[in-house]
Amino acid sequence: MTRGKLTILLLCAGSLLMGTAVVRAQTPADPALIQALQQATQDIHERSTDLDSLVWLSTMSEKLVKRIPDPFYRVRLLKAVYTEANAVGLDPQLVLAVIDIESNFDRYALSHAGAQGLMQVMPFWKDVYGRPDDDLYNPLVSLRYGCTILRHYMDKHSDPYDALAAYNGSLGRLKYPRKVFGRLARQWEFKTDRYSRTFRSPKLAVNDTVGGFPTATHRNELN
Repeated sequence: MTRGKLTILLLCAGSLLMGTAVVRAQTPADPALIQALQQATQDIHERSTDLDSLVWLSTMSEKLVKRIPDPFYRVRLLKAVYTEANAVGLDPQLVLAVIDIESNFDRYALSHAGAQGLMQVMPFWKDVYGRPDDDLYNPLVSLRYGCTILRHYMDKHSDPYDALAAYNGSLGRLKYPRKVFGRLARQWEFKTDRYSRTFRSPKLAVNDTVGGFPTATHRNELN
């Protein structure tokens, strides 16, 4: 894909952040967001510079703008969510809903039980996988752990409600999965011809490989 075509796609995607008012009023897109989107896609070129991916980034970014004002961190975080969720066969919107309920997108969140970071991972998981030095407050590390753990429970339980409850440590109770699916439906639902609502299936697709844990690259901070 040429730089010119990529710029056009970025401009189209960025304009969606302004809603339908852009079409009526021709309001320019936020230059900072356009730059952030471009930076987020530079390193992956044709693999995710299709319009669907850019529209996804733009749409989800609009939903997060009040909670994460920095457009560069916001778009890089969303790209990481998209990448880590898809790597293990999870719906990225479901992962966003889990983060929303677990930490309200606060990368430094700490629960009364000791769960840490965006996806509120318990520190014992670091010992389970022999990585005691991993920083669960690092968004990239939290996403890798959280998505892999959630994928494990999705594979183990045929009912996604049970899988979510197990992730939360409340297996047998419906309060937590109902909160997640409710938030997903109200805030994070997104569908095009390419993105289907897999979370409504009796069982999410099972991957042969659950995925690795953080490498040196994944231990790098987002900002």
